[in-house]
Parts: sequence; C-alpha cells; structure tokens
Amino acid sequence: MKSMTSYAYLDGVVNGTDISCELKSYNSRFLDLNINVPSTMTRLEPFLRTYFSKRIIRGKVDFYLRLKKVHNEQPILPNIPLAQTYYKSIADIAHALGMENQITLELILRQEGVLQIDKSFDEELWQKALIPLLDELTEKFNACRIEEGKALSADIRKMLAVLSGSVAEIERHAAKMEELFSAMLKKKFSDLMEREPDQQRVMQEVAALLVKYTINEEIIRAKAHIAALEKEIAENETPGRRIDFLCQEINREINTIGSKNQLTEIGQAVISAKDALENIREQAHNIE
Repeated sequence: MKSMTSYAYLDGVVNGTDISCELKSYNSRFLDLNINVPSTMTRLEPFLRTYFSKRIIRGKVDFYLRLKKVHNEQPILPNIPLAQTYYKSIADIAHALGMENQITLELILRQEGVLQIDKSFDEELWQKALIPLLDELTEKFNACRIEEGKALSADIRKMLAVLSGSVAEIERHAAKMEELFSAMLKKKFSDLMEREPDQQRVMQEVAALLVKYTINEEIIRAKAHIAALEKEIAENETPGRRIDFLCQEINREINTIGSKNQLTEIGQAVISAKDALENIREQAHNIE
C-alpha cells in the first residue's frame, strides 16, 4: 500500500550539465501529471510523461527538471547573411544622416541574432542519460510513499476491526427484533381485548413487521463487503479506488440498518460503524 503524498529531490550530472530533479505528489482521484522542463528541452516531455505514467497510478504529480550549470563549451555561430542585412540597412540610414564613418563592427555585433549560441539538442542522448537518474529519483519517491503507506494501512486496519466489531454487535442483537415486535403486539392486543390475544394473529403481525424491518440481508451483505475490503488491503498493492467503492457499499447497508432499527443497542453499533467507515474512507483518499 502506497500513499499518494510524497516528495523526492536529486542532483546529478547529465551530458556535462549539472541538473536537479524534483518529484512531488498530492492526493487526486486520477493521475494528474505535470512535466516542467526548460524551454530548450520540451521535446523530452513525451518521454518523461510515459516514464512516470508507467510507475505512478494516480495522484497530482509535479516533476521539475532544472539546468544548474553547463560545463561543456557551447559554440557561438555567426549569422553572416543577417549581419550583412543589418550593415546595409544601417549604412543606408547613416548615409541619409551623413554619419557613414560612425558604423562600427561593435554596432553590428550588438544586433539581435548576429551571433547565435548553438542550441542543438540531442533528444535520444538525453533520454538514455536521464534514465539512471530518474530511476534513483523514483526509488526515493516510492520509498517515501511506502513508508507513509504503512501508517495509513495500520490506521485502516484498526478502523476495520472497529467496523467488523460493530457489525457483529448488530448481528448479535438482530434476533431481539422479533422478540420486541412480538411483545409489543401482544401488549397492544391485550390493551384492546379483554381476553388473551390470538397467538396466530400475533405471529402473522410479527411476520409482517419482520418483512418490513428485518436486517438480516443487510448484515450478510455488509459482512461480505467487509471481507472483500480486508482482501483488497491484504492483496492489492493499489487498493485506493476499490476501498472507496467498497466503503460506499458498506455505508449503504449500514444506513439501511439504521433506518430499520428499533433497538438502542443496534443504534449505538450503527453510529460506531459509520464513524469507523468514515475514517476508512478518508484514509482511502490518501492511498494510490
């Protein structure tokens, strides 16, 4: 089980360039991946997006690649045709103003684009060189997620035990519902009739009430969903979405039990179950 919240930072040297990589994530229902690289390296974005999409299932994820220092000398290339164009235009202006002697080489060199830095970018070379650094960064990132995931798992298991105990308590008192209805109906009949009420009539009325208020089916379904939840936590490495779904199903059964309930003991167990369930759902939103 991994948390969706994590952070990792790494410095490295790639192709004679000092770089830093930063990876951080927050809770999100789906994978929301943002890639941030220098403008000269935007062609790396599809590669980086594919790399992280294979390793992170969901969460709001931000990746930053920053250039810190370039050790390799970058050649400066002259743009001769552009320089000639600048010179001709400046010469025409100088002739019109009678200032021909004031045209200097420094003036031409200051014009934009006359001298250009070679910004050729070898995409394939950078991809191959980045992989070891990205692997190390991702390892640190996952270690942080796993460590936090252990705490989340322990808390969920604790709340799951409370939830299971609450449902067991509900089941234990469910049999009292029939006794309650029977006693209630006998009293009503006795108050209305001078003689002992007809037992068959009482049983019919009790049966009718049980059809309306029985919670046995809800208990069975709730226990089945809890068992499925325990299995997801034990076996699924990325159970976040399934936990959230199963919690919704359990919540539906608990709400139905609460609406049908006629006993104080069951009411208290319903409150305890809903509280534990809400805690599990909150933690599920932090899990990948």
